[in-house]
Amino acid sequence: MEHSRFYYYVSLILFISGLFFPDMVGSIGINYGQIANNLPTPDNVIPLVKSIGATKVKLYDADPRVLKAFANTGVEFIVGLGNEYLSKMRDPDKAQVWVKANVQAYLPATKITCITIGNEILSFNDSSLTDNLLPAMQGIHTALVNLGLDKQVSVTTAHSLSVLEVSYPPSAGSFRKDLVGCITPILNFHAKTNSPFLINAYPFFAFKSNPKQVSLDFVLFQPNQGVVDPKSNLHYDNMLFAQIDAVYSALASLGYSKLPVHISETGWPSKGDEDEVGATLENAKKYNGNLLKTICQRKGTPMRPNTDLNIYVFALFNENMKPGPTSERNYGLFKPDGSPAYSLGINGTSLISTNSTATTTTTTTITTPAPQSQQSSSTGYLSISVAVKGRFCSRLYQLLFPLLLWSCFSSRLAF
Repeated sequence: MEHSRFYYYVSLILFISGLFFPDMVGSIGINYGQIANNLPTPDNVIPLVKSIGATKVKLYDADPRVLKAFANTGVEFIVGLGNEYLSKMRDPDKAQVWVKANVQAYLPATKITCITIGNEILSFNDSSLTDNLLPAMQGIHTALVNLGLDKQVSVTTAHSLSVLEVSYPPSAGSFRKDLVGCITPILNFHAKTNSPFLINAYPFFAFKSNPKQVSLDFVLFQPNQGVVDPKSNLHYDNMLFAQIDAVYSALASLGYSKLPVHISETGWPSKGDEDEVGATLENAKKYNGNLLKTICQRKGTPMRPNTDLNIYVFALFNENMKPGPTSERNYGLFKPDGSPAYSLGINGTSLISTNSTATTTTTTTITTPAPQSQQSSSTGYLSISVAVKGRFCSRLYQLLFPLLLWSCFSSRLAF
């Protein structure tokens, strides 16, 4: 009875999503992390992905269970190559073996469109990882070319905002001087292969670092006076757009103004430790709900108003085995039982019964896999916000604090 009722709700959600939001379901992406021992099986995840209108999914590995389950669904996939495999991909034979096993084997039934090589490599201050990043990207791309897949599958890597030296105002955005030497060849690779530049952007970190000087409305997409870039005279009413445009400016400063920018991660935790100011269910609801509405409006940033946003929300599930502060385990839009962590206010997941369990179009109930080792996922993903914690968090604060002051003084927002 329970699983039948859940199917009824999901069917209703899908109907309403298609009826009221026919033009916006094609641009929402979601990060599907699996550092947990209580998540639903991939078959049961499909209706949850569709319920929020997502047609793009980003993995941190190339989980065969997920790729098989989503075959013939039309959902686009980004698969990931973990940081721990970078050095091996310098070998052309190993790179081709990896692509054959983790990409070609699932095409065309599963629509894999991109491969991310590592995660936030340049933020680790690890020369072995940095030195292997571009060769790994080149090795995987060459394998795709040899297999005739390079026109349908691109190769890229995701960066954190800490790769920027300057982010305020957005028009003055620039890369860190110590990274220009290694990031420029990567940008050249993107330009030659027509692949996007990926950035992980979290306004939550800015607010958590200095809640007394950051306007909560500004970071949550709530109504506010906004700020004006004194150089471009462009008006910003949310921090995420300011961060994105700072990246566009940084790319332009190195001669790569035409590179597309995709937001590979952004989100807000619904729970945190006592010192994680702002990590509340209400703030997560506002951030992610307003973010999805913004994506669905198909409008670009002030600097690129005619460019569609390509954003992957972090994340699909709360993941109970992630290390680090409490917030790390509470970014999910859904709880492991398939119920929503909170209402997004878009006539989608808010309709799902919190007492229901996830199911596919059959009447089988949700199944919980056996506990998994954390090593089953990319070590880069494990380290999203906890690795190199001292240097990264310090750098992030140094990067964002002037932006916060700029937003304060330029618009006299009431903090």
